[in-house]
Amino acid sequence: MRELILTATMEERIWHRNYDSGVSKTLDYPQIPVFKLLENTAERYPKRDALIFMGKRITYTKLLKLSNQFAHSLAELGIKKGDRVALYLPNTPHIIIAYYGVLKAGAIVVNTNPLYTERELQHQLEDSGANTIVTLNLKRALTNIKSIKDKVRLKNVIVGSVDDFLPFPKNLVYPFIKRAELRTMPSEEGYYRFTELIKGRDQSPEVNVNPEDIAVLQYTGGTTGISKGAALSHENLVANAHQVRFWIGEEGILDGKERILTVLPCFHVYAMTVCVNMGIMVGATLILLPRFNLAEVLEAVKKYCPTIFPGVPTIYTAIANHPDVKRYGMDSVKVCLSGGAPLPLEVLEKFERTTGAKIIEAYGLSEASPATHANPFKGRRKSGTVGMPLPGTDVKIVDLESGEKELLVGEAGELIVKGPQVMTGYWNHPDETAIALRDGWLFTGDIAKMDENGYFSIIDRKKEMIISGGYNVYPREVEEALYEHPNVIEAAVIGVPDSYRGECVKAFIVPRPGEKITEEEIILFCKERLAPFKIPKLIEFRDSLPKSTVGKVLKRALREEGIKKGN
Repeated sequence: MRELILTATMEERIWHRNYDSGVSKTLDYPQIPVFKLLENTAERYPKRDALIFMGKRITYTKLLKLSNQFAHSLAELGIKKGDRVALYLPNTPHIIIAYYGVLKAGAIVVNTNPLYTERELQHQLEDSGANTIVTLNLKRALTNIKSIKDKVRLKNVIVGSVDDFLPFPKNLVYPFIKRAELRTMPSEEGYYRFTELIKGRDQSPEVNVNPEDIAVLQYTGGTTGISKGAALSHENLVANAHQVRFWIGEEGILDGKERILTVLPCFHVYAMTVCVNMGIMVGATLILLPRFNLAEVLEAVKKYCPTIFPGVPTIYTAIANHPDVKRYGMDSVKVCLSGGAPLPLEVLEKFERTTGAKIIEAYGLSEASPATHANPFKGRRKSGTVGMPLPGTDVKIVDLESGEKELLVGEAGELIVKGPQVMTGYWNHPDETAIALRDGWLFTGDIAKMDENGYFSIIDRKKEMIISGGYNVYPREVEEALYEHPNVIEAAVIGVPDSYRGECVKAFIVPRPGEKITEEEIILFCKERLAPFKIPKLIEFRDSLPKSTVGKVLKRALREEGIKKGN
């Protein structure tokens, strides 16, 4: 395939004057499908390690071969161009192999959180129309899939084992998984072993995949809180990987030399772009960790000496407060990319002072693949801001009422963005797409302002989404779960400041008259219906909730009460 180069051009903006030297206001990026990033790198660095997992090393040649074999097997299972394949996986080699394999087969990846409950998983599979799912032999995952398989019309369930890619001898099981939590794959029709699908022909199916084709459905609440799939094209993802790489610059990211600590979940759009797509594009070695455990992260730093460490504020907070962090060799890290939630100034300063690594705070959203803004790598970083728009990205602050009037420097309004990384729309939600995309501009739902140097600050959210530990939590979803409790007659959920998570979920509950409910009871009830990060950390029982004249719960009043009380 001939790789045409596209250029995203734009007029001179205030922020361009403060770009690092060598960073262009325009962006040149190739018109290629995402999997070409892997193919191109495997050609340049065939023997370089692409992945390191629990001591197991997989070279770029091997990763390409495994992805080709997986793609070919998917085609033999009847997967066609445009079919949706859900990845219900943690950070193991399975997710990288499957991600590129699905794309090579011409199918669409549906990124799915492996912590999701049966109900949450069912919604995504029904909404996306996925006919295939890839998972591991974890009891929870297989139980959830078996419960909903017929309801959502899944044809294929591909099951990997937690020890498929452990080094020999395979007497090691993940430290965080007990043997009792593993389950034998069902022998019934429609179930396939992952390892059997990477033994076939080392050849991709002959599918014509175009840059404008949809590559990924990334589920998000958008501006309404209703979970829906942001349809990201191959072009969106390739462009955003280039934007991030060229923002940091040739000095910051050396081709074929970097090692990226990949503890952020790869099903999340942030890690998918910054760790996986950009990392593979520049020939980096991805050091895969299946979860954030401080001791395991520090040991990985000590053993593998990563040079790039993408994270969220909760990770940097934990490291900065570790009493012996200096003995783990954090000085190998050149740059940390922080996103997912606001980074407190005291955390940034303490982390950098303790480790010697530099943190670049950035901003993005699923609908933009996700990165749109970042502080400079070499130039002035402004604490409390998310920096400036990335190359090829145009930005405005507009009035909240009409969204048509562009506001002046220093005025607060809705942040809207335009660029090659902006999604094509929401999957099967034309009305929601029309709200979010207008004349090529993505209305983010975030309230922001720009200073006289082109640095942007996010000051509030038009939407009510909570960001806890880098994960999106939608109050409406938590409230719906609470309302299922027979003794809850009213519930309201908000985010409250949390020094560790950035925000935590707080629930206000009005019990049914004459009934007693305890916090423990509510938490156990939620555990059956919600992923762990969505479960309320704070619960307050009340006789009533503040309401407007039309009966709408006034969440702003609840927040203001908390501010007055200092919580």
